[in-house]
This record gives sequence, C-alpha cells and structure tokens, in this order.
Amino acid sequence: MKMSAGVEWGVHCCVVLSQAQEPVPAARLAEFHGISRTYLAKNLQQLSRAGLVRATEGRDGGYELTRAASSITVLDVVQAIDGDQPAFRCTEIRQRGPLASPPEECTRPCGVARVMAKAEQAWRSSLREVSVADLAVTVDKDSGRTALTALRGWLAEG
Repeated sequence: MKMSAGVEWGVHCCVVLSQAQEPVPAARLAEFHGISRTYLAKNLQQLSRAGLVRATEGRDGGYELTRAASSITVLDVVQAIDGDQPAFRCTEIRQRGPLASPPEECTRPCGVARVMAKAEQAWRSSLREVSVADLAVTVDKDSGRTALTALRGWLAEG
C-alpha cells in the first residue's frame, strides 16, 4: 500500500494539535515540521473537509482538532488525505486473453482480488485501532518522555 507524503504530515499535525491548548497557525505547524506552508495548507484543508480539524479566524486563529485525539484514528487521517477508495481495483483480467473466462463463470471475486481485499482489510483495521492520542503517547515514549513537554513548551512560545 502506497500512501502520499501528505498522510505523514497530516498525522504529525494531528499529534501536534493534540497537545495544543489553543489553535495553531498553519505557518507555525509548517515551521515545526520544516516544510512549506503552502504544501501543508493543502493537507490541512483536506483534514478540515473531513471534519478532523477546524480553522479559526482572527489574530489568535489557526487549526485545532474538532474532537478528542482519542477519537481520531490514523485511518481517519489516511482517508482524509488519500481518500477511502480501495488500494486494489480488480479489472477482471481473468476475462481477457486467449483463455478468458466467460463473465457468467466469474460470479465471485478471483483469488487475486480476494487476497488483496483481505490484506487491505487488515491494514485498515490496524490503522483504525490506533488513535492520534495513542501516537502522541508513543512519540513521548520514544523520546524518553520529553517530546510532548518540549512540544507544549514550543507551542506556548508562539
């Protein structure tokens, strides 16, 4: 399964927003991740359209999560950025070529389509089981329990 780079940025932004006490401007999120604000804005718009984040206006405006980080899954973010279409699309190749099967013999998906569907179901299930809050905990553990404190401090400076 290949996902766009936007998925990575979207997940990272949601983790950052999970630690924010107030809306975080897009420019600040882009600065934190060392990427272009223009590039990040596209991903933030996709997250907003999916109802995962909302933009607030004004001097103190920026982005914030629309609900608790514990109720936003990694799959939610993946689908917001890359869509919810299946990764594999069967084109019924078994009905082509010199030994083509007639359509009336193709009443159920072939073995290739079944194995691909099973694999996709597994990865979607795996991503559905991990929330943004879970990821924040993992990030903190991986840093010796200093990352979230540092992040909250950096956000407060803004």
